[in-house]
Amino acid sequence: MDKYQKNSIVRIILSSVLVLILKVVEHRTTVFSDIIIRVVFYAVPCLIVGLEIFKRAIEGIREKNPLDESFLMSIAVIGAFILGDYFEGTMVMLFYRIGELFEDVASSKNREHIISLMDIRQDYANIEDKDGNLIRQSPDKVNIGDIIIVKPGEKIPIDGMVVDGLAELNTVALTGESLPRLVEAGDEVFSGMIDMNSVIKVKTTKTFENSTASKILDLIENSSNNKSNAENFITKFARAYTPFVCTLSILIIVVPTIIHIILGESLNLAGNFYKALTFLVISCPCAILLSVPLCFFSTLGRASKSGVLIKGSSYVEGLSKLKTIFFDKTGTLTNGVLTVKKIECIGKEYTNEDILYYTACCESLSNHPIAKSIVSEYEKKLDSGKISRTIDKSQIKDFVEESGIGIHAKVDGKAVSVGNKKILSKTNISYDENIESGTIIYCIIDNNLYGYIVLGDEVKPQSKKELEKLKTLGIGNLIMLTGDNDTVAKQVSGELKISKYYSSLLPADKVKIVDEYKLAVNDKEIIGFVGDGINDAPVLARVDIGIAMGALGSDSAIEASDVVLMDDNPSGIAISIRLARKCMQVVYQNIIFAIAIKLLCIVLSGLGVVGMNAAVFADVGVMILSVLNAMRLML
Repeated sequence: MDKYQKNSIVRIILSSVLVLILKVVEHRTTVFSDIIIRVVFYAVPCLIVGLEIFKRAIEGIREKNPLDESFLMSIAVIGAFILGDYFEGTMVMLFYRIGELFEDVASSKNREHIISLMDIRQDYANIEDKDGNLIRQSPDKVNIGDIIIVKPGEKIPIDGMVVDGLAELNTVALTGESLPRLVEAGDEVFSGMIDMNSVIKVKTTKTFENSTASKILDLIENSSNNKSNAENFITKFARAYTPFVCTLSILIIVVPTIIHIILGESLNLAGNFYKALTFLVISCPCAILLSVPLCFFSTLGRASKSGVLIKGSSYVEGLSKLKTIFFDKTGTLTNGVLTVKKIECIGKEYTNEDILYYTACCESLSNHPIAKSIVSEYEKKLDSGKISRTIDKSQIKDFVEESGIGIHAKVDGKAVSVGNKKILSKTNISYDENIESGTIIYCIIDNNLYGYIVLGDEVKPQSKKELEKLKTLGIGNLIMLTGDNDTVAKQVSGELKISKYYSSLLPADKVKIVDEYKLAVNDKEIIGFVGDGINDAPVLARVDIGIAMGALGSDSAIEASDVVLMDDNPSGIAISIRLARKCMQVVYQNIIFAIAIKLLCIVLSGLGVVGMNAAVFADVGVMILSVLNAMRLML
């Protein structure tokens, strides 16, 4: 709780105590029979709690923008004092400040989380000089390729690659993931991560202003610019509503007075003035003006705690209406890393272990992703004791790599060729292929095909579960887009129970498919796309709601998407949709509740059934209840 909130609580308590004392004394003594004494005594608690409101109203008049809630409340309180309703006037101001306090406390909870995110940016970087001494330097003066030292307890200031050291990093501020991430030489790290236990050296890959922490903070700071339709409507509504209410309150005084004069009846200016003031208090739009933005603000804060950054309240509204979602496959629904799924022998001369060994020996001298996957599989089996032979690169001779085809080499004196199906025609070998789902690497030894290895991109463990969650949320139209061939696409879509997919696509093809779908539904349906943010930027920017999956460190994702999932966990999609729908439910609840209560009280006030006490409830009571309802979104 900040200093302002503590000061408000003290003022509210002091004012409440004084009002209760005055009310008791007023009933038991005749001291307050003098009007001046009553005005002075009640003015004290009223000014204690409401001086700031009066100042705001005066400031609004000076700036030629007087018609706001502070002005309405000030007029209502002053009018009540003029009519002699000192207790009611003071209570109006007291309850209004209580409502403001509730709204401020609710906003502060979200603001604290935003401030904690603001704290992810480190204000210095450790640079090692020629003598081995560490010098603190401003991060914006560090160049790409420089080596920085990160000590335990420090935040990584700039995105980069670990070149030395082993450490656990706290990534909760970026991803919402509570488990630490273990990094070592060769691993990519991002600004805002906190070194938990040991010194690491990082080679920077970006400038400070283009690093992840800076990008995230820019995103957060600019999120308020993207207001939802509901917020924009309320802003426009308030501009017209307040002058309208003020005009009506004047008419409540003037019209009955004119009628009484025409009819020759006695005037009741005090009664009309009281009704006008009651109408002013009832009509004050505080409940809607405060609670609706708070709903969106709370949702943005709650989402960020889960590692989901929504760029503005307009996208919250869009998320709540999503009906169709297109998914990129690689890196989104799958891990995006090829792994060995099957080893198949042809004939009995060699075993599966032999096929993997000869293939891994050839691939060990290549930097191709497929080569790295096969070597990695071999090393895993070697470490687990399933394979005993180690790869001796000195025994690999005559290494030749043909781009797009494969590798030729001599391994332990044998002529070995490994590669895709083009390697078969290259070595004049015919083979009736079995249809396999995945990438096939054939192993040819001494001009004979003895086996092949099938590699595939594994489906993320969470993907199937999360797609089921989306279906339960009523989003049954899930479509997969992939650049892989039809066999792979069919296998993955079947595993994930996705009814529709498109395969063998280029980035431009994905945009075309989305555009055709939008045209088919006549732009009447909110469409989303989930991609990994690297080659999906064009389609991310084209859809209504672009969701960047696993976008940590990806500039294109942060810039092109509307929602950024700060890790590669698809669970953030369902989380963000649930939060968005709950937010819109609370927004509509607050609007309908506030308008219904106010209309009821206006009618009853006009009939003379209720007075200022009901007006206070219709304004401040409804505001407090609306704010409390909005605060549920933080949980």
